[in-house]
Amino acid sequence: MFYRLVAMLFFITGGYVIGLQKGFSYEGILWGAGIGIIALILDLINTRMGLGALIGSLTGLLIGIIFANLLYYPVKGLFNNTQGAYVSLLLNVLFGYSGLFYGLRKGKDFTLSDMVKAFKGSVRGEQPKVIDTSVIIDGRIADVCDAGFLEGTFIIPQFILQELQYIADSADPLKRARGRRGLDVLHRIQKMSNVSVRIVDEDFPNIKEVDAKLVALAKLHGGKIVTNDFNLNKVAQLQGVSVLNLNELANALKPVVLPGEGMNIFIVKEGKEFNQGVGYLDDGTMVVVDNARRLINHRVDVVVTSVLQTTAGRMIFARLKEEADREELKFARH
Repeated sequence: MFYRLVAMLFFITGGYVIGLQKGFSYEGILWGAGIGIIALILDLINTRMGLGALIGSLTGLLIGIIFANLLYYPVKGLFNNTQGAYVSLLLNVLFGYSGLFYGLRKGKDFTLSDMVKAFKGSVRGEQPKVIDTSVIIDGRIADVCDAGFLEGTFIIPQFILQELQYIADSADPLKRARGRRGLDVLHRIQKMSNVSVRIVDEDFPNIKEVDAKLVALAKLHGGKIVTNDFNLNKVAQLQGVSVLNLNELANALKPVVLPGEGMNIFIVKEGKEFNQGVGYLDDGTMVVVDNARRLINHRVDVVVTSVLQTTAGRMIFARLKEEADREELKFARH
């Protein structure tokens, strides 16, 4: 507190000395006191609210002072020196303080990392990504971001947060658990250095469906939609909005299997058809093995016979390697 009082006296004295040299000592005291008060406010802002609030305040103050002088310049000839000093002081104080507090309000939630992310985004010209509820609840987006395959600015509208909160507060324990997992995923993404999360208030009250609102928001910001929703994917593409579908990404990353290749599978259950056994690859791909029902809970070597791509994913059909070897031996003998 003491050093702030000393600083205030320094500014007042400095203003008085400069004003005395110019012939208006009292006006100099007012100028010095005004600058001292601004300096104290900025010091308090930096101490209590951080660097983002300080930079926002300084930027707003500078813009306000520039605007005040631009406004005063055309009319300064209407006043004598004393009157002009008072008018100039009034305009600078009015617009300077207005700009300072407006910049403070806009910059108080801004951190240094946000500034770095914003600068990187503007330099690279990356498209922002509008995030859908389905992909937040799914949770894999956090792993994809953590691996560095997704970065930049993520836009999350308030209506998506409200939908997520509604799910997290559901009476159904399964829905409640999914909603809470989605909120945890959001917190995890916000902490990542390669991702900047922006919460926006655009709601589009004339649009009722959430999917349509997401498409409108993506158009407004010139961004892409990140989703797992098949219908939203199609609607967005029909309206010319790019979509990043994590299910399609997961399918694209699955290893390519060709007929005739061998693999080792753990048979976990029986299939729909007679005498079939079913196992799964590490990525979740279903493998249906003929004549493997008797081998449930055993690992077996199989040979791929065909691969079927469905809307639900990919299915692999195979048969036991011992049967394939016997058939090859039979053909070889003939």
